Amino acid sequence: MTAIKEMVEYITKSLTDDPDAVRITEAIGETVIMIEMNVASGDMGRMIGRKGQTINAIRSLARILGAKMEKKVSVEII
Repeated sequence: MTAIKEMVEYITKSLTDDPDAVRITEAIGETVIMIEMNVASGDMGRMIGRKGQTINAIRSLARILGAKMEKKVSVEII
Protein backbone atom coordinates (compact mmCIF):
# COMPACT_ATOMS: atom_id res chain seq x y z
CA MET A 1 0.00 0.00 0.00
CA THR A 2 1.43 3.34 -1.03
CA ALA A 3 1.26 6.60 0.87
CA ILE A 4 -1.11 7.91 -1.79
CA LYS A 5 -3.66 5.17 -1.11
CA GLU A 6 -3.36 5.69 2.65
CA MET A 7 -3.92 9.44 2.25
CA VAL A 8 -6.96 9.00 -0.02
CA GLU A 9 -8.42 6.39 2.34
CA TYR A 10 -7.92 8.60 5.40
CA ILE A 11 -9.55 11.65 3.78
CA THR A 12 -12.43 9.62 2.34
CA LYS A 13 -13.23 7.88 5.62
CA SER A 14 -13.06 11.22 7.44
CA LEU A 15 -15.60 12.84 5.11
CA THR A 16 -18.19 10.06 4.85
CA ASP A 17 -21.06 9.19 7.18
CA ASP A 18 -20.42 5.47 6.68
CA PRO A 19 -16.63 4.92 6.79
CA ASP A 20 -17.08 1.13 6.91
CA ALA A 21 -18.51 1.21 3.36
CA VAL A 22 -15.40 2.89 1.92
CA ARG A 23 -13.31 0.65 -0.34
CA ILE A 24 -10.11 1.92 -1.94
CA THR A 25 -8.33 -0.13 -4.61
CA GLU A 26 -4.99 0.66 -6.16
CA ALA A 27 -3.36 -0.47 -9.39
CA ILE A 28 0.30 0.38 -9.82
CA GLY A 29 1.95 0.47 -13.22
CA GLU A 30 5.43 1.53 -14.28
CA THR A 31 4.51 5.20 -14.60
CA VAL A 32 0.89 5.36 -13.43
CA ILE A 33 -0.97 4.75 -10.17
CA MET A 34 -4.75 4.27 -10.51
CA ILE A 35 -6.84 4.66 -7.36
CA GLU A 36 -10.54 3.79 -7.33
CA MET A 37 -12.84 4.82 -4.49
CA ASN A 38 -16.09 3.02 -3.68
CA VAL A 39 -18.35 4.82 -1.20
CA ALA A 40 -21.94 4.37 -0.06
CA SER A 41 -24.49 5.91 -2.41
CA GLY A 42 -25.54 8.41 0.27
CA ASP A 43 -21.97 9.70 0.52
CA MET A 44 -21.40 10.06 -3.23
CA GLY A 45 -22.47 13.72 -3.32
CA ARG A 46 -20.33 14.55 -0.31
CA MET A 47 -17.25 13.04 -1.98
CA ILE A 48 -17.84 14.95 -5.22
CA GLY A 49 -18.58 18.22 -3.45
CA ARG A 50 -20.02 21.42 -4.79
CA LYS A 51 -18.94 21.74 -8.45
CA GLY A 52 -16.47 18.88 -7.88
CA GLN A 53 -14.31 20.80 -5.42
CA THR A 54 -13.83 17.95 -2.93
CA ILE A 55 -12.79 15.28 -5.43
CA ASN A 56 -10.58 17.77 -7.27
CA ALA A 57 -8.81 18.63 -4.02
CA ILE A 58 -8.21 14.93 -3.30
CA ARG A 59 -6.89 14.45 -6.85
CA SER A 60 -4.54 17.44 -6.45
CA LEU A 61 -3.08 16.07 -3.22
CA ALA A 62 -2.67 12.63 -4.82
CA ARG A 63 -0.90 14.14 -7.85
CA ILE A 64 1.52 16.00 -5.58
CA LEU A 65 2.46 12.79 -3.77
CA GLY A 66 2.71 11.00 -7.11
CA ALA A 67 5.05 13.65 -8.48
CA LYS A 68 7.42 12.98 -5.60
CA MET A 69 7.39 9.31 -6.66
CA GLU A 70 7.73 10.32 -10.35
CA LYS A 71 4.40 8.72 -11.23
CA LYS A 72 1.15 10.02 -12.66
CA VAL A 73 -1.85 9.49 -10.39
CA SER A 74 -5.50 9.08 -11.32
CA VAL A 75 -8.25 9.06 -8.68
CA GLU A 76 -11.76 7.94 -9.71
CA ILE A 77 -15.02 7.45 -7.82
CA ILE A 78 -16.91 4.29 -8.74
